[in-house]
Amino acid sequence: MTEIISTGFAALALAPELCHALAGLGYEEPTPIQEAAIPPLLEGNDLVGQAATGTGKTAAFALPVLHRVLTDAADQAEGEAKSPLALILTPTRELAVQVSDAMQSYAQDMGARIVPVYGGQPIGRQLGALRRGADVVVATPGRALDHINRGTLNLENLKIAVLDEADEMLDMGFAEEIEAILETTPDTRQTALFSATMPPRISGMVRRYLNDPVRVELGRKTELDPESGKRVRQCAYVVPRGYKPAALGRILDMETPQAAVVFCRTREEVDQLTETLNGRGHRAEALHGGMDQNQRDRVMGRLRAGSMNLLIATDVAARGLDIDQLTHVVNYDVPSAPESYVHRIGRVGRAGREGTALTLAEPREHRMLKAIERATGVPLAVETLPSVADLRAKRLEMTSDALRAIILKDNDLEDFDSVVQSLSEEFGMYETALAAVKLARDASGAVRDEDEIPAATLPTERDRRDRRQPGGRRGDQGPGSGPRRGRGPTAGMTRLFVGTGRSAGIRPQDLVGAIAGESHLSGRDIGHIEISGRFSLVEVPESAADEVVSALRRTSIKGRKTTIRRERFEAR
Repeated sequence: MTEIISTGFAALALAPELCHALAGLGYEEPTPIQEAAIPPLLEGNDLVGQAATGTGKTAAFALPVLHRVLTDAADQAEGEAKSPLALILTPTRELAVQVSDAMQSYAQDMGARIVPVYGGQPIGRQLGALRRGADVVVATPGRALDHINRGTLNLENLKIAVLDEADEMLDMGFAEEIEAILETTPDTRQTALFSATMPPRISGMVRRYLNDPVRVELGRKTELDPESGKRVRQCAYVVPRGYKPAALGRILDMETPQAAVVFCRTREEVDQLTETLNGRGHRAEALHGGMDQNQRDRVMGRLRAGSMNLLIATDVAARGLDIDQLTHVVNYDVPSAPESYVHRIGRVGRAGREGTALTLAEPREHRMLKAIERATGVPLAVETLPSVADLRAKRLEMTSDALRAIILKDNDLEDFDSVVQSLSEEFGMYETALAAVKLARDASGAVRDEDEIPAATLPTERDRRDRRQPGGRRGDQGPGSGPRRGRGPTAGMTRLFVGTGRSAGIRPQDLVGAIAGESHLSGRDIGHIEISGRFSLVEVPESAADEVVSALRRTSIKGRKTTIRRERFEAR
């Protein structure tokens, strides 16, 4: 199977160093967006890619960028501090870190210098990294422009620029920064733009800054078989980043599948998740392209024999599987395309049987869930993650069912009569029964002390609309009006006072961009914004308020230092 892994990406004409790194990371084949975008980017074309989060688009632009670095870096004199050959702009520091980390893993065999540049990190560290030289800079627009103005980011030798999540960057008010950055780059540069949607503002940017681009749109219309679709319960759980293994274990504890396949993107993820689930008491085995045919056959034999009930697999390794007793399919990551989703869930609901398809989604993957709904014509119910209390109740219910089955079917209970009689005389029959139930529950794998998983939700259509439209929830109230300081903040939110307003040219998108660029929050986490002539009020989640205050005090908004504090209304 290892040859298949290499062949899949080598067929796209990527450098051998990159193919080797991908094989080591467990990437088994290109996703649709990678197959469509990588060849034209390698040929030097500008490109517009429309693809939602979770489709593999980071690798779709990162691999051609690194291939270009590998072929062009040799032109620079040895020992010379490198000016960047590639610049990747992202809307948030979180995404900048993700893209940078992914590129570091892809470039492990080529020694490329990849420098992330974003707010909330000491600028001295970034200055040192840029002075030493960088092949690729991954940056948020505000911090990139700051370095350009300081003279510490020189883009005169830039070969390729990538705008990632372009619609999100425009929603956050970064249009001016992006245009100012691109104006400092050579006209001969190659440019790639990736966006989940294509509003008119994006089209205008494409016309101005891209040269006859190749257009790639991911997601063909895919119909789910109506009969199997009716038999398959489809739902999604929204899970914060970092809590997915715990969330999956809890969901499986509640669902108690007879047999389930859990789909992951890479074999490394398969191995890690298999180990985690077995640590929770599940019977899980891995299946991926790093295993030979004999190993695969043994795993499948154990699944069909019922000696294990969870198969953790990649798409390629699980292709063609037909398991009669399969009751659940789990998408540990949102599938890379609606076609993949339909293919996966088609493994249950066959031959008149019912089944369940579960999907774990991060809040930022809402567009991919919507794409799946549109493609399949079936709404995905978003369900609440089970709590620790729910899990304990489920275990007690299972214990009760097991005891009931023994009472109804077991003819050898009289063997334990003497034990029950002795204990009931000493402690009473009721206490003896309680102790027996506790013992049975603990023996079956009682719930360990666990922390609750933080709640997460998908942004609503109103949230997205209000973020885009002035005068909405994040809009300026208009000339002559001031913030309504008599009302309290939304539940779960804290209101911050920002000592600058309309007189300084402050717009809602300036505040959103500053907060998202300097803290871990994304634009959709920020609540109501009200702008007066000389100050503004911004709602942020209570749990992040201190971080936002601290981060904004270290930076500037539209080039000015300003007062940032919690609004005093809250203390009254």
